[in-house]
Amino acid sequence: MKDEVQTLPRVMGVLNVTPDSFSDGGRWEGVDVALAHTARMINDGAEVIDVGGESTRPGAEPVDEAVEHRRVVPVIEQIRDRWPDIEISVDTQKPAVARAAVLAGATIINDVTASLEDVAVEMGVGWIAMHAGGPSKTMQNDPQYDDVVAEVAGYLESAVDRARASGIERVWVDPGVGFGKTVTHNLQLVANFDRFTRIAPAVLAVSRKKSIGDLHASSDGVDVVKVDDRLEGSVTMATWGTHMGADLVRVHDVRATVHAVRMVTS
Repeated sequence: MKDEVQTLPRVMGVLNVTPDSFSDGGRWEGVDVALAHTARMINDGAEVIDVGGESTRPGAEPVDEAVEHRRVVPVIEQIRDRWPDIEISVDTQKPAVARAAVLAGATIINDVTASLEDVAVEMGVGWIAMHAGGPSKTMQNDPQYDDVVAEVAGYLESAVDRARASGIERVWVDPGVGFGKTVTHNLQLVANFDRFTRIAPAVLAVSRKKSIGDLHASSDGVDVVKVDDRLEGSVTMATWGTHMGADLVRVHDVRATVHAVRMVTS
């Protein structure tokens, strides 16, 4: 029997140009520091840079459109100028910001609302449709599902149907780990990640999230594990996603993740 070759997922490096993102808020604000971090991620093997100017962590307050625009557009312009071949995604839920980001050089709209397919069609770029259990400010207020995997899959199937009917050539799905789900819900989504890869190319975005912190804390017998101490769990999730057929893994720790997924697929 011929051995099957595991496809290597692309690693998407997270570039939050925000003051309040859950993991690295404030670290990469400003064009110069953002570009320096981008250079490190590309050197470490990132093939996609995901630029976000509004935190979507649980409890986050919305950001004014003009503020988000000022945060992301100059950074995307400079990334495109310095690395003309790198794929850039813009993590936004605002149509105007998405349009401006694409004009600046973004090639994917990473959409936590799964509602911007018309913008993706208009601008001729790829679209990541994510499932969220409500607005960031309230989504963690007692999330309930009868069958989280089936319900999230159904939601994303509808999004992909809309995208394909609209003529979007490149579409991905993201089950939205940590967005309006409990730890149990998140683990069920990750355990059944291949359900989502059957819908469309899928993104696994679990890096440093609270569920990983909770698992680390439980194994270590402590109450809390800080976000910058969740490397092992994040890399484990990325390798699992690789095994389950993820097309993209969205991560903060690019170098460790690239090495891990290469080991899985070697």
